[in-house]
Amino acid sequence: MPIPPDPAVLYPDVAAYGSLATALRAEAEGCLDAVPVESSDSDPLLHATVSSTLPHREPLQINAWSHERRWSIRGEEPFQSMPLIDGRTDDLAEVARAARAWHDGATLDDIRQAAPFVHLTGRFEVPDNDPARLTESEWQGKRQEAAELEYAWQETYHNLIEAAHAEPALRALYPFTSHWALRFSTTTRPRLTVVGPCLTAGGDGTYGVGRGMISANLGRFATAQEAVAVAVRQLPSDLCSVVLGE
Repeated sequence: MPIPPDPAVLYPDVAAYGSLATALRAEAEGCLDAVPVESSDSDPLLHATVSSTLPHREPLQINAWSHERRWSIRGEEPFQSMPLIDGRTDDLAEVARAARAWHDGATLDDIRQAAPFVHLTGRFEVPDNDPARLTESEWQGKRQEAAELEYAWQETYHNLIEAAHAEPALRALYPFTSHWALRFSTTTRPRLTVVGPCLTAGGDGTYGVGRGMISANLGRFATAQEAVAVAVRQLPSDLCSVVLGE
């Protein structure tokens, strides 16, 4: 693996300011003057955070790439540490606009309006951590993720997510993936409680249902709907509503 260049060589303008936080303020042309912007103690040229006035938002993470000149952002909610926004750009001024909007409590859509490089993950904010809304948000994130994939088996995986979401018994559970296997929980993150089988989308266009991770010991099927129907029959009969995984 090639050794990354010295950050001062890749980002000489940032190095001249001494830190990414200071460079970000300079690019913001005053709009971040009253906003808390902090750089990493260990890598001040590569990492910075911008806090938010909203308690249900973690500080926006800003990271400089190590092998090429580019910055990425990630904005999370604090209870599950799941991203609400992310994105990458080679324009530090755009990062500053996104940071200001995140800090000020602008809606997620308005943040993207302020900085078009921002990518909305599909999740929405749930300030009161209502478990039903967190579950709905995670389903929305999973559906968007599946729709945006560019892998060869994207259509198969997308069909699986949509078929599972269309089934009320599965839609009521909290969805998560591991190695692209769709699984279900009776609790939200950060502490999941796995229930029922896992569903997989095969590269050959078939769909598997299994009791173990990435196995299809309950069958492989030609359609996502068939696989989902088998998964539903494997669910316990005494399931309760999703609760917070604290």
